[in-house]
Amino acid sequence: MANEGTAALVRVVSEEEDAILTGWLNLLKSGGALQTGRIREAELQTQAKTVLGQLRDALASGSSNGDLEAYATLRDTLGEISRSRAIQGFTPTDTANFVLSLKEPIFSSLTRLHADDAKALAGGILSTSHLLDQLSLHTMEVFLQSREEVIGRQGQEIAELSTPVVRLWDGILALPLIGTLDSARTGVVMENLLQAIVDEEAEIAIIDITGVPTVDTLVAQHLLKAIAAARLMGADCIISGIRPQIAQTMVHLGVELNVVSKATLADAFALALRRTGRTVVRKQPVVPSAS
Repeated sequence: MANEGTAALVRVVSEEEDAILTGWLNLLKSGGALQTGRIREAELQTQAKTVLGQLRDALASGSSNGDLEAYATLRDTLGEISRSRAIQGFTPTDTANFVLSLKEPIFSSLTRLHADDAKALAGGILSTSHLLDQLSLHTMEVFLQSREEVIGRQGQEIAELSTPVVRLWDGILALPLIGTLDSARTGVVMENLLQAIVDEEAEIAIIDITGVPTVDTLVAQHLLKAIAAARLMGADCIISGIRPQIAQTMVHLGVELNVVSKATLADAFALALRRTGRTVVRKQPVVPSAS
């Protein structure tokens, strides 16, 4: 039945290509493919026409196994479509439906051409389902991989944005940390801090952990790495923002940062000014003379 089913599928795609394409596009439109505004009708028509044409060419090999070399071009095209849809924000359902909705118009054409041959009709339906399921799985694998890549890039960008290095004064930098420190983020912190030390020729770097929810031994190790790297670049470090709860936790855990620490960023900044030979003096307000 497999050979008869493939032959029936080859025939129906060859003879009913225009009808299948029209039915497929109508299903995609009625399913809301254009309602999101992420894709235009002309682009959808081009994608559907290309995929159906490549499916016809691949079936000319006489096999309905989508993993074979004859289907490589079609798989590549579906992969490109999946990647573009992942970037554009399509849902997994929309992406899978692009391929799976092709079943219905092919089934309709099979029924019309093989109404008097039950064996060929059943074989054609089976071959169609098997082939389109294979191609749909390939489509989803590429889509999910692309989504993971997008999420990974976004996570890296957010990590970079969440670790800004601020120039407080000549030779004094501040690195306010928000959120939990892990190994990946520590790498971003060190990279941004070291580059800023080089660019600003900084003498002191203040690492403010007011926004860090807790400091355990692992977080302390990450902080020590950043401090050691900064010292190798010739900059001393001051830790600020250690709240009473964090101080108690660090004492219970036996965590030692071995670095000067201050309760607030303001205190750390004042210490940094003194270390660099600067003082802040409050000027007396000028009282206007009576006329």
